[in-house]
Amino acid sequence: MIGSVTLAAIVFEVPVLLPLALGVPLLLLLACAFPALRRRLPGLFALAPVPALAAALLAGAEPDLVLGNAYFSLTFALDAPGAMLLGVAAVLWIFAGAYAARWLRGRPDRDGFIVCWLMTLTGSVGVFLAADLIGFYFLLAVLSVGASGLVLQGEGPDAFRASALYLGLALLAEAFLLAGLLLLALATPDGSLLIADAVAALPGSPWRDLTLLLLVVGLGMKAGLLPLHFWMPIAYGAAPIPAAAVMSGAVVKASIIALVRFLPFDAALPSFGLPLAALGLLGALYGVAIGITQTQPKLVLAYSSVSQMGFLAAVIGMGLAAGDPGTALAAAFYAAHHLLVKGALFLAVGVVMLTGRRHLWPMLLPAAVIALGLGGLPLTGGALAKYAAKDFMGSGLAATVAVVSSIATTLLMVHFLRRLAADTAVDPGARAPSVLVVCWLAMALASVALPWALCLLLPLGALPEALSPAALWAALWPVLIGAAIAVGLDSLGRALPQIPAGDLGVALGRLGGLVAAAGRGFETIDTFARRWAVASIALLVVSLLFGYALMAQG
Repeated sequence: MIGSVTLAAIVFEVPVLLPLALGVPLLLLLACAFPALRRRLPGLFALAPVPALAAALLAGAEPDLVLGNAYFSLTFALDAPGAMLLGVAAVLWIFAGAYAARWLRGRPDRDGFIVCWLMTLTGSVGVFLAADLIGFYFLLAVLSVGASGLVLQGEGPDAFRASALYLGLALLAEAFLLAGLLLLALATPDGSLLIADAVAALPGSPWRDLTLLLLVVGLGMKAGLLPLHFWMPIAYGAAPIPAAAVMSGAVVKASIIALVRFLPFDAALPSFGLPLAALGLLGALYGVAIGITQTQPKLVLAYSSVSQMGFLAAVIGMGLAAGDPGTALAAAFYAAHHLLVKGALFLAVGVVMLTGRRHLWPMLLPAAVIALGLGGLPLTGGALAKYAAKDFMGSGLAATVAVVSSIATTLLMVHFLRRLAADTAVDPGARAPSVLVVCWLAMALASVALPWALCLLLPLGALPEALSPAALWAALWPVLIGAAIAVGLDSLGRALPQIPAGDLGVALGRLGGLVAAAGRGFETIDTFARRWAVASIALLVVSLLFGYALMAQG
């Protein structure tokens, strides 16, 4: 997405692509105010992300976009990680948009989905472009509200609960993030609100540790790190197929671009990096352990996202601990591959559900290739992503756990393929609509081809070394072991415990009765305390204590 391309030599004196990348989805969102236009907008879903893709391809060819004046302005720009993630996210939004337009055909309740889709797209593009603290936070809020609305468009009684949970945890995470951003702004010299200036000043900030803690907690929640990961399976399981595809692929990567932009990788901070890495590796294994107990393909993919986002957090944590500036690009590359594969696999779930067994294998084979790529299958984008991340894991315990994670991911993906093959249409001769099939196969092809293209354009390491026999074998044997374990566990499938989707969230939900009782108790105490006589006595006691404190000090 970045590098020497033919059109990259063109230098615009006035930004063109950045305004179009953000402005086209926003304009379509505003058009939703007119019912006659709103009904026609699904036909433009696939076109709306095209300017964002062009902006990613020509990253660095035009100046930053600044909106506002000397007193207040918003800045939009593209660095290398942002351009990479924006480009692959735009590819997913294009094909998922075409899928969504076909999925909406004939549905009477289209309006809510249309509005939320365009709102989510606007926020998704915006977070990759935002170069200042205020713009990033505002667009992240737009993204969260839109995504929660997409979850609400799901069918069944759980959609409302899932949407409320998603929005509630998103707001909680953004409260931590807002506090961290305020401390970032306070420590930035000359009152600059640019992210680059704030991060450069962070190592010398008197509130450095508190700022980092707030940022890691807030963004970790959005990334689905333990123990507040349970929103992922609940939300992805309830969302419609095209919504789950963009949420698991593009939306969750807002937390990754924020982590690589806000964390100071130039300074070695093991006190924050190592705990983040440990929590991430724990999540990588935990997601697999719960995922293999699920029977619905969407839920298996959701727990795979918990696992993969945990591994990404581990890479970022290890890079932060070592103070390695190359972490941002490697983490963004790994995230880009996950974005493509996970978006594609959710589309595959929708296609297979409409496909009969007579026509199943042409749909399953591409799914098998890219699914096993998540475990590091040689010659796939997953193998390249694992190779780019391996140096950050070192050679000790973290590296060993990373290898175990590859084995576990393969096990989970074999389980997913087995569940996917069992979730076909009732009619053996059924075929999915051709538009949906084309969208799925195009995303599968992109999942394989684009990581190779990125490797050729970006300084991610020596590609010949990644293709050496030793590197290929190092990528292959964990996949073979994971597949062998999956075959061995197949006979024990019925003996595995059936853990409900949301695992810890469900357990916490059972405490709802205690929380409600405690709330009623506090309400009773509050009502009693606000009585005139009680309040007067309390005020008198406080006054006497205050007077005694003053006398004692004198």
